[in-house]
Amino acid sequence: MDTSNYSRRNLWSGILFGLGMVAFIDETIFHQLLHWHHFYDKSTTSVGLVSDGLFHAFSWFATIGGLFLFADLRRRKSLVWKRWIGGIYLGAGVFQLYDGIIQHKIMRIHQIRYVDNVIIYDVIWNMIAAGMIVVGVILTIKTNNRQRSKEVAS
Repeated sequence: MDTSNYSRRNLWSGILFGLGMVAFIDETIFHQLLHWHHFYDKSTTSVGLVSDGLFHAFSWFATIGGLFLFADLRRRKSLVWKRWIGGIYLGAGVFQLYDGIIQHKIMRIHQIRYVDNVIIYDVIWNMIAAGMIVVGVILTIKTNNRQRSKEVAS
């Protein structure tokens, strides 16, 4: 099994899947079930619902794209589970951190929740994102180092 040619594909498959998964969870829990916010809160509720629908479609496209790559890796017997899971953590963490910093604070298109002490929610949101990124980087570096040692030994 030669996984060296598919190392990037393992990572990108995981990243797409992780990004789609965390976006889906965000949409389902915070938008639909808890009604804390819409993807775009600077307009009417109808516009917010349409923006949620587009966000939901985006999350599914990313998820499906990641799973198509995953299926191809499995078919070729080139799936490296740790690298793929590292990609999931990276994709999920980077998306969540982007959402928490860029969309919530810089662009202000929505907040996590509209309460007086939103900083508590922001800190928790961004700390979870940073934790996922750290786990993803560790798994990615570990699998990359193993890949290099296999290539040197060959």
